[in-house]
Amino acid sequence: MAVSSEDQSLELEAVEVSQTPIERFEEYLLSRGLRKTEQRRFLVEQVFSRHQHFDADQLIDQLPRKGEDNYVSRPTVYRTLKEFVDAGLLRRFELNGRSVYEHDYGYPEHDHFYCVKCHELSEFQSEALSQLRDEIARQHRFRVRSHRLIIHGVCHACSSRKHQRKRQDLV
Repeated sequence: MAVSSEDQSLELEAVEVSQTPIERFEEYLLSRGLRKTEQRRFLVEQVFSRHQHFDADQLIDQLPRKGEDNYVSRPTVYRTLKEFVDAGLLRRFELNGRSVYEHDYGYPEHDHFYCVKCHELSEFQSEALSQLRDEIARQHRFRVRSHRLIIHGVCHACSSRKHQRKRQDLV
């Protein structure tokens, strides 16, 4: 569910922040009376070393195996992902019955297209959509904190493949 190479050119610009993700997380841990551990630090580094949407299993698959340096157990990964969300580093949302995570800290507000054929999740920003959301909120005397929009459909690549097959079937 990573952003496809085609969408890399559409990659959103990072938002300037005053702290690194590690510094922000360590501040969160301190405020909660939780320990700074090497495992937590390693997980922050792994999650923020690349920008992609992921679920816990995908992250675990990228981590060292039991017995290797920097091994992190499955329960620790799940617990730490929840802490990342609580600290404002990640956002969690449900997609096809799975919890999916994405960067929140230092990343602009955006929405998603989700292809139901290839399961590609791509990001986009729309000023018009944000203005419409704010106008509707004003009409309803509602203060927006955030929103999540995932538009389900079929991407151009999958749509093109469908048309190619139909043409081939006619021959």
